[in-house]
Amino acid sequence: MLPKAERTTPALRRTTLVTAAAMAATLLAAPAATADPGADQCTFSKTNHKYSGTPWALQRVNLDELWGESKGKGMKVAVIDTGVDTSNPQLTAAVNPSLGANFLPKKDKKGQPIEDRGNEKGTTDTVGHGTRVAGIIAARPMEGTGFVGLAPEATIIPIKQNDAEGHGTAASLVTAIRHAIKEKADVINISQDTTGAAPDEDLHRAVEDALAADIVVVASAGNDGLDGNSKKTYPASYEGVLAVAASDRNNERAAFSQPGDFVGVAAPGVDMISTVPKGGHCSDNGTSFSAPYVAGVAALVKAKHPKWTPRQIAAQIEQTAERSIPGRDRLVGWGVVDPVRALTEDDHPIETPRPDAGLTHAEAPTPAELTLGETPQERTARFATYVAVAVAVLVAGLSGGAVALRDARRRRRALESRT
Repeated sequence: MLPKAERTTPALRRTTLVTAAAMAATLLAAPAATADPGADQCTFSKTNHKYSGTPWALQRVNLDELWGESKGKGMKVAVIDTGVDTSNPQLTAAVNPSLGANFLPKKDKKGQPIEDRGNEKGTTDTVGHGTRVAGIIAARPMEGTGFVGLAPEATIIPIKQNDAEGHGTAASLVTAIRHAIKEKADVINISQDTTGAAPDEDLHRAVEDALAADIVVVASAGNDGLDGNSKKTYPASYEGVLAVAASDRNNERAAFSQPGDFVGVAAPGVDMISTVPKGGHCSDNGTSFSAPYVAGVAALVKAKHPKWTPRQIAAQIEQTAERSIPGRDRLVGWGVVDPVRALTEDDHPIETPRPDAGLTHAEAPTPAELTLGETPQERTARFATYVAVAVAVLVAGLSGGAVALRDARRRRRALESRT
């Protein structure tokens, strides 16, 4: 850890997958997205496109079985992001504005007022990022769409500390985490990481305080995986944080997803349908949307097992993930999260996932007994052979005797006819 005097305050970046053109304009610009192929570019309006089907990331889950175990009732999930727009009808009842906050500075470094800062409760979102994240966690069911949050009875705490211009910093993230602790959040979702190479001491301490307060902290792993880069990102790399990579429709790591030994699990992060400001839905890509998928599952597990610790809840999610190899993998951690298994294979808490969990191994054949001399099976086979030979001999003898008797009778009749 760097001494305080030597540390810098790194800027934050949202872990949405950004195209090269968008990155050229700004690292923090959210990409335009569409709800399905051929749809118009996503805009924020009350007449925005509504996704009528069921997104693939939800099709992979038996929601009836999942919600038969838990719907996240009573859980408070802090979404530390760009704000959450409550005018989207699927989020209006999901968000508690009284618990929200806005930690964006009112002026930038040049002393100019920050445009579109929004209200003080974090319930406005000009970027749309935080609104998408919140929807994946707790969007309420609505007629006309198959999209819904994984924990549809959880409550979102909207905490705004970032925007499209990158005014959020590690310092504002620290303040946001401490607000979530004060409001007694059960889960914190952080779909952002620092751009600084070194971890921030104050940020680390805030994360540790959240974990000590029995809050599950979920963070996105980052999107710098295209070049094989495996550098650590923060806060995802801090001990105790459940770091989430992105998986595709084939349960494999999405090409952009950040690999590393700090990755805990992976979750869907490609073509992710979710809510946007004003109303309707759009799709987007990135570990930003994998993290809330796992945060939603964490809220479900904690609602069912309120006495489990953050470590036990994280271990449960890791233990029940779908794996292709034994143990932990640097690409997808312990595997791709399986919400139903996380809620049904939960008879007791665990502290650490087992390397062999989730894999099926063929049983080795039972070795044959070492027998000196003839085995019972060999003896039985020998006796059977004797019987078969004896029967054959008997049949042959009987058949031969019958032929001889017949010939004798023919010769006797021939002699009698001559005389």
